Amino acid sequence: MAKVTMLTMAGAEAGVIELNDAIFGIEPNEYAVHAIIKNYLANQRQGTQSAKTRGDVRGGGRKPFRQKGTGRHRQGSTTDPSQIGGGVVFAPKPRSYRYTVPKKLKRLAMLSALSSKVAENEIIVLDKLEMSEPKTKEMIKVLEAVKAGKKSLIVTAANDTNVIKSAANIPGVTTTTVGQMNVYEIINHVSFIITKDAVAKLEEVYA
Repeated sequence: MAKVTMLTMAGAEAGVIELNDAIFGIEPNEYAVHAIIKNYLANQRQGTQSAKTRGDVRGGGRKPFRQKGTGRHRQGSTTDPSQIGGGVVFAPKPRSYRYTVPKKLKRLAMLSALSSKVAENEIIVLDKLEMSEPKTKEMIKVLEAVKAGKKSLIVTAANDTNVIKSAANIPGVTTTTVGQMNVYEIINHVSFIITKDAVAKLEEVYA
């Protein structure tokens, strides 16, 4: 099992925690990670883009100019895409970009993302993360103490309002829980900060 030194909120060592190799020590599968991130981003799309085809634009009832003698190409309608004010060829219309992926692929991608953070020494395990009240300054002190990167993902076992509000105004810092985190967030952040309780819950879910 991989061993990681736990830290306190002040940045001091607080013992060593062993991480389950079945979750944090597998060989990362790049295909699975790519497929899940692609699926996540596609599902975030609103799909509201729209443009008018030649059947939607106004006009087209009268031939714009006579067939012969003008020196121009023949044209029968002002709605033709080649005309100013005409329709758009293969115009985009509102649609859903959502699609599903197999559960096994989701699981493999999650384990691959977590394992990559351990392999690249980008995981920071805290013995606890508690805030008596929402304080952005206190959260900044914690991040500086544990030497977190500019883009950090903070994972807790359950929703903690004080922690969420303390990190809300810090650029590049995102908070989530074990049940809500996703592969895209893990890969998109440099530092993966997780509490001891969250590790236990994570191993309970994926073991």
